[in-house]
Amino acid sequence: MIVNKAPIHQFHIPVMGLGFTIDSPFKIAHFGINSAVSVMEDDLLEKMRAHYTLLFNKPYTFIDKSQTDSRAKRVKAYTELMHVVTDALFHQGLSQMNGKTDFEKRYMELLPDDNPLLHLYHLYLSDVENMELLNQVRSLMHKGRIELNIMTKIDRPAFDLKGVAMPPEYSDAKAALRGIAESDADVSIVFSAGFNPGLYAYCEQFSDFFPDENGIQRKQIILKVSDFRSARVQGLFFAKKGIWISEFRVESGLNCGGHAFVSEGTLMGPVLQEFKDKRNQLMDELFQSCQTALQNKNRLQYHEQPKLRVTAQGGIGNAEENELLINYYQLDSCGWGSPFLMVPEATTVDDATLEQLINARQEDYYLSHASPLGVPFNNFKSSSSDQQRINRISKGRPGSPCYKKFLSFNTEFTDKPICTASRQYQHRKIQQIKNEYADTAIANQKIEIVLEKECLCEGLGSSALQVHGIEHDYGLKAVAICPGPNLAYFSGVFTLNQMCSHIYGRINLLNQLNRPHMFINELKLNIDYWEKHIKSKIPEEQDATLLEKYKSNLLKGIDYYRGVFSNIKVFMKSNAEVFLMELDKMEERLKAE
Repeated sequence: MIVNKAPIHQFHIPVMGLGFTIDSPFKIAHFGINSAVSVMEDDLLEKMRAHYTLLFNKPYTFIDKSQTDSRAKRVKAYTELMHVVTDALFHQGLSQMNGKTDFEKRYMELLPDDNPLLHLYHLYLSDVENMELLNQVRSLMHKGRIELNIMTKIDRPAFDLKGVAMPPEYSDAKAALRGIAESDADVSIVFSAGFNPGLYAYCEQFSDFFPDENGIQRKQIILKVSDFRSARVQGLFFAKKGIWISEFRVESGLNCGGHAFVSEGTLMGPVLQEFKDKRNQLMDELFQSCQTALQNKNRLQYHEQPKLRVTAQGGIGNAEENELLINYYQLDSCGWGSPFLMVPEATTVDDATLEQLINARQEDYYLSHASPLGVPFNNFKSSSSDQQRINRISKGRPGSPCYKKFLSFNTEFTDKPICTASRQYQHRKIQQIKNEYADTAIANQKIEIVLEKECLCEGLGSSALQVHGIEHDYGLKAVAICPGPNLAYFSGVFTLNQMCSHIYGRINLLNQLNRPHMFINELKLNIDYWEKHIKSKIPEEQDATLLEKYKSNLLKGIDYYRGVFSNIKVFMKSNAEVFLMELDKMEERLKAE
C-alpha cells in the first residue's frame, strides 16, 4: 500500500480522452508514475482487459452486457487486472535489484536530480554488497498510483433488456463507482466535471472509503476543482459523511485538454494563491468535520490527520513553470497531459494521429462545440473524426448513428434521451432552427453549432483499439482527439526518459514556436473566449452581469500577477520582462473593449 509513502515524482499524467491513457498504468506505474484511466466506456475496458489478460497470461472470462450489473463488473475486473499486473511488474523489478538491472536503471533515471531516493541509490552503487543500503532504497520506492476517472455528468439512468428503468445505483457513474469500490485494489477515484450529490453520497455504502484499524483509507478520492470555494464545498460534503478527500486537483478552465469548464475569468495563479494561503485552515476544518462524522457513525477514526494533496494541471510546458508551481505555490504534483500524447511509452495514440500531431499547426488546436455535453471542448482540426463529421454533412447525412449512447441526455424531441451528436437529433434540430429563424444568417450560425457535435463515445476510444489491433464495433474507426492548446509547442515523438528530463529541466523538447508563459497563455485564452463567446453574442442572448464579471476577474488576475511577481526574475530565469509586457498588452486589450 502506497498511501503514506513520499511522492516519487513531481508530476502525474491526467486522464486523456477515453483511450489515450486507458492502459498507461501497465506502461509506467511500476516506474513510480501516477496516471489516470477513464472508466466511462465499459465496452472499451472489456476489450482492453481481453487484450492484457492474454498479454500477461492471466485468466479471462468475458463479461457480457446482458449480465446483471455488467458495467460495475467490467470496471471492477479491469481495475483489479491493472492492480495485479502493475504490482507484479513492480515487485518483480524490486526483488531482482542488484545495481545492474534495467528496471532499477530506468526507475532511477526518470527521477529529478535532487530526489533523495536517487542520492541514496548512488550511495548503494558505490557499495553494491551493502544489503542494508539496498533495503533502504527499496523501502523508498513504490509504484505509481492508479487513478480511475469518473465524469460526474456521465450518469444516465440504466434500463434492463426489456426497457424497464433500474434502481438509481445502476446509473452509469454509480455503477462505475461500485465496480472500483468493490475491487480488491488500492486505487484512487478522480471525480471530474462537477458536483453530483447523489454520486458522492453513494460513496458511504463502501467501507474502503473509510479508515481501517490502521487509520488507512484504502480507496482514496481526488476531486477535480476549479477554485477554492468549490473545493471547500465539495470537501465538506464528503467530510460530513466521514470521508476524507486525499487530493484537490485544480484544473485551468481553458488551458487544458478535453472538456473546458470555463470559470468566469478566474485565472489559475489567483486560485492557487488562495489554496496556498488557506490550505492548512481547510485541512483542519475538513479533518474536524470528518472525525466528528466518523464518531457519530460509530466508525473507526483516523489516528492522525491524513495528508491532503493539492495539485494543478493545464498548460504547463517547461521545467521553470513546473518549479514555480511546486516551489512557490507549494503543490504536491503538476499534471502534464497533452505533451505525453507524444510519448508512446506512456500513452496510446495510433500512428496516423500521432503523425498529424507532429505536423500540426498552432491553429489546428481550437475550442469547439464538439461535445454533446454542451461544454466547450478542446479539439483538433485534422483528426479523422472531424473529417468523418464533415463528410457526413457533405453527403446530406449529418450526425452519428449513435450506438453506445453514453452522452444521451437530450429530450427536446423524444421521451427517451438521445445524443446531440446523433443523426436523429441533428435532423430534427436543423429543421426546427430553419422553421424558427427567418434571418438566414442567425439560422446558419445556430445550425453550424449543431453540426459541430461529434461522436466522442466512439472517437475518443478508437485510437487504443487501432494500436492494439482490436476489432472496432460497427466498423467505426475514426479517431477523435482532444489535446490542449499547449501541445502546439511540442513537435516530435519522445521517449519517456526524454519527457521526464524535459519536465525536470535536463533537456528542452519545445519546438521553435514562440511560447508565452503558461499564465499568459491562459490569460489570452480567457480574453479570446470573453470576446468570442460572451461579448459577441446576439443581444437577446447576452448576459450583461457575466460579461462584466468575466472582465473584472481578468483584470484582477492581471493585478495579482503584477503584485506577486513584482520581482519577476525570482520566479522566471528567462523572459521576465516579456511576461510583464504581455500583461500590459492584455490589460490594454481588455480596457479598450
